[in-house]
Amino acid sequence: MADPRYAKRDRQKDPIEVASRIAWRETKLLKTRARMARYEKKLLEMHSKYSHLSAMEQNVIESGRSDFNADEIYEMLFYAYFDARPGKRRTYDVQRIEANLYDNIYRLAVDIAERKYFPSRSEAFIVFDPVVREIFAASFRDRIVHHLIINICIPWWNRHFVRDSYSCRVGKGTDYGVRRAAHHIAVKSRNYTRHTYFVKMDIKGFFMSMQREKLRDLAIDGAHRQFHHFGPLGRLLTYLWRQVIMDDPLKQVRVRGKIKHWDDLPRDKSLFFQNAGRGIVIGNLTSQLLSNIFLDALDKFIVYQLGYQHYGRYVDDFYVVVNDDEIPQLERDIERLRSYLLTMGLTMHPSKTRWIDVRHGVTYLGRFLRSGHIEMDHRYQKNYYQALMDVASGLKDLDTIMSYMGGCVNYGCRKMQQRIWRAAGQEFEV
Repeated sequence: MADPRYAKRDRQKDPIEVASRIAWRETKLLKTRARMARYEKKLLEMHSKYSHLSAMEQNVIESGRSDFNADEIYEMLFYAYFDARPGKRRTYDVQRIEANLYDNIYRLAVDIAERKYFPSRSEAFIVFDPVVREIFAASFRDRIVHHLIINICIPWWNRHFVRDSYSCRVGKGTDYGVRRAAHHIAVKSRNYTRHTYFVKMDIKGFFMSMQREKLRDLAIDGAHRQFHHFGPLGRLLTYLWRQVIMDDPLKQVRVRGKIKHWDDLPRDKSLFFQNAGRGIVIGNLTSQLLSNIFLDALDKFIVYQLGYQHYGRYVDDFYVVVNDDEIPQLERDIERLRSYLLTMGLTMHPSKTRWIDVRHGVTYLGRFLRSGHIEMDHRYQKNYYQALMDVASGLKDLDTIMSYMGGCVNYGCRKMQQRIWRAAGQEFEV
């Protein structure tokens, strides 16, 4: 049904264009409702998994035992296996586990129950899109353990992180981060009527700079705060955190690809060139959570001590939205931030602090925000155009185009899509 707020305006336009706009608005509304439904479903699943783990812990305590046995850990791992396998079932590593699934998972459960579990060898390679980055891929066996850790501790950490920490959190991520950034800009600028700046900052070589011992202490301290009586779940979580965080990823690592690919990667972004005990891998599920744990103190320092309410962070990229009369204070506080990060063993990137006038538009998390409107950034538009040309030449199928269109519908980028399709020599219709 058409929105009555637009009825008078739409009557004055061409009927075909009006129908197209109405269909576009209804599609956008349906996408919003579907997004909220997915969020509620994921939230319910997260709490359901944790409730099941808590019930298992209670049964262990009532039976007079202090730890889970192999059968109980096997049940936990089996649930974690189903979390880890989507999108991976065609890989050799997953098929090797599934060839003898029950025995493989049970052997893993026995290793954990007897405290003999050690992470397997990782696979290192370089990716070039969108930027050059070193990835360490854990074996599927270890990914199951990572999902078990997440199932145990993520509900507690989710409640204790600040609202505007976006990465690796249920119902958040890049989409939520972009919408929150647009909200902060609109509120601080009073709908773009005040001179306002979006100040972006970055931590230099973040993943390679973290001290593993300090990270382990923070994660274990969180486990002690989560489980006040420190029962079987607390002991299991503490043991797994120690094994995962303190594991040396360079031990028996297998390199995939050509060695010369590392020539394009700066040394401060590679684990191969870090001192012993520093750096965690990029590519593990737990790495995203650990980055939030490590920077949780920074979030609370900026929000509660420095008093910047219009703040957000995605992994190591964070921002503050200020008016022009707050600039002198923020310049002083940036120096305080540099000193605070040094106490954590981190360094603010000297050349990536950018002061962006919101009237000229802000690029954030692959989106472009200007005058209350959100559309895809230049890189996304370029890839969208290239995908259209590839489909026209038969190099790709239509599913590629549908994924780009779905991303645009989230933000109502109708005119942007029309522009891209016309540049590709085709006509765009809703």
